[in-house]
Amino acid sequence: MNIIFAGTPDIAASCLQTLLDSEHNVIAVYTQPDRPKGRGKKLQASPVKNLALKHNITVLQPQTLKTPDAVKAIANFQADIMVVVAYGLILPEEILQTPTYGCINVHTSLLPKYRGPAPVQQAILNDDKETGVTIMQMDAGLDTGGILQQQTCAISNEDTTQTLLHKLAKIGGEALLNTLKQMHQIKPAPQDESAASYAAKISKSDAEINWSQTAQQIACTIRAYQPWPVAFSHIEDTRIRFFDASVVNSANQETPGEIIAVNTDSIDIACGNKLLRVKTLQLPGKKPMPAHEIINGHPNLFTPGTCFYANH
Repeated sequence: MNIIFAGTPDIAASCLQTLLDSEHNVIAVYTQPDRPKGRGKKLQASPVKNLALKHNITVLQPQTLKTPDAVKAIANFQADIMVVVAYGLILPEEILQTPTYGCINVHTSLLPKYRGPAPVQQAILNDDKETGVTIMQMDAGLDTGGILQQQTCAISNEDTTQTLLHKLAKIGGEALLNTLKQMHQIKPAPQDESAASYAAKISKSDAEINWSQTAQQIACTIRAYQPWPVAFSHIEDTRIRFFDASVVNSANQETPGEIIAVNTDSIDIACGNKLLRVKTLQLPGKKPMPAHEIINGHPNLFTPGTCFYANH
């Protein structure tokens, strides 16, 4: 098939690589415009753009697809199908109907569960034990199109958004190739609207820890917000980011957010119930470090009885 590919982040680049390694022909790539990143705010290309340029594929980066010129540009490619993976722009209905087989989307949830931009984070936040990938025939709604294929994926107790996305990228690429083989005969199955749920866009403020939640909820929060925006709290006006946390099955009647114990390699923090044991922390301007290194360097900051707090 002659394919137009539209995507932006790493998971999209992984699916693009799968197509490039197949018998299909990627004739053009659409991706988000270069964005300023890092302390220097230098413009950086998306992973999809970098991969496409490496393979000498035409790259287009429009600010919007809702213009006559954008619609015409896609039509001129005369593609068999358009594959969309975490692109970040809305495709108008005219474009959805332009390729021979329309546009299909690789969505990282088992639709209709977790429609929207943050399905992987939401699955971890909800402590789900399973998620998956849906290949969907796109329509004018938000992740409401007919289901072409689904594949499940287990969520381990150690999975972060980063590690789970890596798993989903692999099975997503496989499901995509299987779907393309059957496009001439496959019939989209309508989604069950009564089972639909939405995974809203993540903001930095979402990652602030609420210590009144259960230890398990907070552990899920820490896993869900890696690699971005990373769960955080404050202690003595210092913003601390949290990694690698687990639940300690110990009764707790202390103030939520209070440091209960400073161990050789971790700190135990009171939550709404039980304790949270954190083994990796990050101070402002520093890299994530093992808890014992930060404790040794800042013994007065992490002491039993000191409380983390929300900076509202």
